[in-house]
Amino acid sequence: MHHFFWFNLYVVLNAGLLTLLACNVSRHRIHEQVANGDGGKVVLKKAIRAHGNSVEHVAIFGLIVLALTTTPLPASALGFLVLGFSFARLSHAWGMLGPQFSARRIGAGLTFLLELVAVALLLVYGVM
Repeated sequence: MHHFFWFNLYVVLNAGLLTLLACNVSRHRIHEQVANGDGGKVVLKKAIRAHGNSVEHVAIFGLIVLALTTTPLPASALGFLVLGFSFARLSHAWGMLGPQFSARRIGAGLTFLLELVAVALLLVYGVM
């Protein structure tokens, strides 16, 4: 598959996740009647943190994926990064919003690992 397919799939999957997480924050704000902050509501605090944490990682990894599309990195490697990262972020969000702490831990660990791998690949294929 072409490199831009993987970038486009990355955007679809992760923009979709961010949109769902943002909708979840809004849903809890309406239900809890809290316009700003978390109002001391644990469920709203979790929703805000899940969304914010995803924004932090999705944006920078998207830039790395975009940069990798311009390198001779095999498309299969790019696909592995995109699918693995998307799974990691979904797992992390699920773990943050529910009682599945192990899913959060696995998602965070995979996120960091794949970010480091992607940066190393960009260094090797795009800089050196």
